[in-house]
Amino acid sequence: MAEYKAPLKDIQFALRHNARIEQLATLPGYEDASDDMVSAILDEAGKVASEVLSPLNEVGDNTGVKLVGDTVPTPEGFAEAYKQFVEGAWGSLQFNPDFGGQGLPYALSIPVMEMWQSANLAWGLCPLLSQGAVEAIDANGTDALKAIYLPQLISGEWTGTMNLTEPQAGSDLAALRCKAERDGDAYRIKGQKIFITWGEHDMAENIVHLVLARLPDAPEGVRGISLFVVPKYLVNEDGSLGERNDLKCVSLEHKLGIHASPTCVMSFGDNEGAIGYLLGEENKGLACMFTMMNNARLAVGLQGVAISERAYQHALEYAADRVQGPAVGHKEAGPIIRHPDVRRMLQTMKAFTEAGRALTYDACASLDFSHKAGDAASRKIEEARAAFLTPIVKGWCTEVAQEVTSIGVQVHGGMGYIEETGAAQHFRDARILPIYEGTNAIQALDLVGRKTIFDKGEAGAAVLSEIEATVEGLKAAGGFDREAEKLAGALNQVKEVQALLLEQAATDAAFPAVVAYNYLMMMGTLCGAWQLMRGAMAAAGEEQTTFTSAKIATARFYCAQILPRLSGYVAMVQEGAESVMSMSDEQMAAAWN
Repeated sequence: MAEYKAPLKDIQFALRHNARIEQLATLPGYEDASDDMVSAILDEAGKVASEVLSPLNEVGDNTGVKLVGDTVPTPEGFAEAYKQFVEGAWGSLQFNPDFGGQGLPYALSIPVMEMWQSANLAWGLCPLLSQGAVEAIDANGTDALKAIYLPQLISGEWTGTMNLTEPQAGSDLAALRCKAERDGDAYRIKGQKIFITWGEHDMAENIVHLVLARLPDAPEGVRGISLFVVPKYLVNEDGSLGERNDLKCVSLEHKLGIHASPTCVMSFGDNEGAIGYLLGEENKGLACMFTMMNNARLAVGLQGVAISERAYQHALEYAADRVQGPAVGHKEAGPIIRHPDVRRMLQTMKAFTEAGRALTYDACASLDFSHKAGDAASRKIEEARAAFLTPIVKGWCTEVAQEVTSIGVQVHGGMGYIEETGAAQHFRDARILPIYEGTNAIQALDLVGRKTIFDKGEAGAAVLSEIEATVEGLKAAGGFDREAEKLAGALNQVKEVQALLLEQAATDAAFPAVVAYNYLMMMGTLCGAWQLMRGAMAAAGEEQTTFTSAKIATARFYCAQILPRLSGYVAMVQEGAESVMSMSDEQMAAAWN
């Protein structure tokens, strides 16, 4: 398997020109995010990713994990790598200095997380979940809970999980049955949770589970869910670990990919009940959990970028080494990278990856600005912007990761279907991304419902205005006339579709749900072109090097070969609900009934 190389040039470019990192460094509390600091962090993170985590990726995939007694031993090297992660304080970058964090911008932690996920997606899930637990406790916990749990989670000495769904519930959290009963200042938790990523392992001394459960007198539905902090080991008053809580992993799921990441079935309260502590208010648990889930959705979109980058590097190296017959314009046999269709595939992989990176970094930076911008109006605008872009980042970046990793197998030809070359692992690992942290159907419904119809298209219109400004910038810059025309045409189509959505939603309840997926893919395709063309303009203004000329060429390729897909998504949205909803359940099975 090809080893991972951190794409530091493109990461730093996206931070400057898409995430506005230099502007972030002028805001109160972010002054430490200087150019030198950013470069030092990224360089060192890249070394850890390529030298420590990447060599363990294939090991973990081949070894997998098994439940042994009460714990899950991790593959060889995983625990040692996690120890280096803790010693390097890598989990503390963006968190509150009052609890041991470094207080740096969230947008700076994003490329670091990207490198972890590219190098070893299964391993990288562990600190990703811990960061979500920190966010939820910091936003909703009492001072006492923060003092006990945040320093240990931020340092990485303890890890965190989220325990949402159950066997009968799936994505329908209203169907949760896990119970919580009051017991003095604490609660007794009883029930079972499934699909708990890194729910049990041997890399940290304690695991802090965030668990959704119902109180006996809770209202029905999602309004009756509460959120609890339920540690694997109870914590004594002096901060030391006490007795083991009444919880355990009872089995591991056997999965298509991410084999080294234990996905657990967790049982709480087989005896007298697992002791938990309320996070936030009773019956307001879902709102608390969304603090964790919204950022997690951005992080999963980032995983789509990360696995795409890894698959691209793998395919590019193979294409440069694999010798076949003469390509067009050549008399001698040579590397397959010379062949036009291989070049098409590689450029598609590169364009999707760089577009996804730029879009994700941009959305994450808006979260930073929403907290630190100098005035309330600016903070509100950035908050709405981040909220609008979040389902696009999660949905579109993980969908295109399916295509990119599949193309990676195709570039390898028959050898791509052979496990030992490693291309198949990226394809398998990527498949979970459109599913977890809310399936992409849920992301699409969020985009058309809460993020478009609910605010009558206001947040979306603001983003479209930014894209329009980019079109005008391309015209003024010169040299981008064709791309400006293509982006302007796509933008006009999207404006028409947004107006159609708002109009049809008022009279046809099925319309938004039926068109949601294609609407999301349409928006993602447009935003990808927008972000790449922003980068192309910036690259045109810098010294012309192989890197800057490649940025321009990649943006041109996207506009020529990928942006035209938008018209197909537009056409499918315009067709509406009739063709999708007209077939009966019986007709679905008519071929064999």
